[in-house]
Amino acid sequence: MKQYDRSTRLGEQILRDISELMDVELKEQLPGLVTFTFVKLTRDLRYATVYYSFLGSKKDRTRIDEYFQRERRRIRALVGRGLRLRHIPEFSFKFDPSIEEGMRIEQLLNEIKYDDNQDE
Repeated sequence: MKQYDRSTRLGEQILRDISELMDVELKEQLPGLVTFTFVKLTRDLRYATVYYSFLGSKKDRTRIDEYFQRERRRIRALVGRGLRLRHIPEFSFKFDPSIEEGMRIEQLLNEIKYDDNQDE
């Protein structure tokens, strides 16, 4: 049986709680599609970096970044209600480009495949 450390378990719980919170309470305020991909906690569980991906325009992504910077304390308080911890971690939000990169690679592969079919 694989052992998970406390920061991993707590990170997974925070990820579930933030995703649910965004789906229920804050969805109307966010343009485009925001998906939370990973939460990384420090060993002392004081700080959490929440990684997210976003599908939409660059302008909307800037608005999302500003929204998370402005509302991070409120989000922390809302998520903290469901956690049984003495200290709720401080949140910081960071953009995760992995989904965008995956879509770009898939598009390039499709272009190569299309070019190969045209040559035949």
